[in-house]
Amino acid sequence: MRARLAPRARLAVWPDLSTDVAAVLAALPDEGLVEFVWEEEDGRITSTVADETQFAELAAQIAGARAAAVLSMYVDERSPLFTAVLPDGDGVLRARWRTDPAPGDRDWAALKTLRRGRTVTGIVTEIAGFGVTFVDIGGFTAMINIPELSWRPVSHPCDVVAVGQRITAEILDVDLVRERVSLSLKALQEDPMLQIAQQVGRIVAGEVTRLVPSGAFVRIEDRKDGFEGFVDNAELAAPPVDGPEDVVQVGDRLTVKIIDVDPARRRIALSRTQAQGSRAQENRRV
Repeated sequence: MRARLAPRARLAVWPDLSTDVAAVLAALPDEGLVEFVWEEEDGRITSTVADETQFAELAAQIAGARAAAVLSMYVDERSPLFTAVLPDGDGVLRARWRTDPAPGDRDWAALKTLRRGRTVTGIVTEIAGFGVTFVDIGGFTAMINIPELSWRPVSHPCDVVAVGQRITAEILDVDLVRERVSLSLKALQEDPMLQIAQQVGRIVAGEVTRLVPSGAFVRIEDRKDGFEGFVDNAELAAPPVDGPEDVVQVGDRLTVKIIDVDPARRRIALSRTQAQGSRAQENRRV
C-alpha cells in the first residue's frame, strides 16, 4: 500500500469490522448501494458492492463470517475514522479536498435521486445503430432498449421515437455500479394484446407474412405493426400438410379463427380449419 501512495494522495481509515454479524445485517438499508466487507474464518477479508436486489444472497454468504461491516457508497454518508493527505516532497500540503464538480460527480448526484418505478420526462438525444435509444432525463443520459419501446412489434426505434422528441417513460432499473439507467415507454401504456385476448373464438382475415417449416404467420390487424398469429400445419388444412407452402404463400389472405392468446409469452394461436368449419356451419344454418 505504501508503494502506491504518492504526494497529494488522500487516505481514509475506517473502523474495525464488527464481530456481531447479525446486528450488521439487521441494519441493512431498505434500498441503495452499499459495500459489504467481511472476514472469513481463515482471516481472509473480502469486499463487494451491491444493491438491494443482491442483499439477501450476500447476507446468506456473510452470515458465517467472523466479522463484517456494511458501508454506504454515498459520499455524504461515509464517515471514516480519520482522513489525511500525503504532502508533497517539500513538506507542503497542496491537495484540495473539495474540488469543482466533474461530469462524473454530476452524474452520480443525478443517479442518487432516481428510483425504480418512477416516471421521468426527457428528450431523445440519439438513436444508436444497434437499436438503443438514449434519452436526456435532466442531468443524466438513460437508455431504452427496443423491446421496451412498445408492446407492438418494432423493427427499429425510428418507428416509435425521433431525435429531439420529448417522451415520458418509467424507470426500469438504476444500476449504480455501472452508472446506467434503463427506461420503458411501454410500461406506461396498456398492452393491446389484452384486447386480442378478449377476441378468442373470433374469425378474422389477415395477410400471410412468413412461412416456417411448422406453419405460417398471419397478421391479424390491418396495420403495419399489427400483431401476428401462428397457424400450425395441423390447423392449415385437413388432412394436415407437410409444409405450409403446400397450401399458402406469403402475401395470401387467410381467414382464420383466434383459438388462443398468451399475452405473457406474446403468442397468438390461429386455426384456418376451424374458421372454415365455423363458416360451413353458418352456411348450413342459413
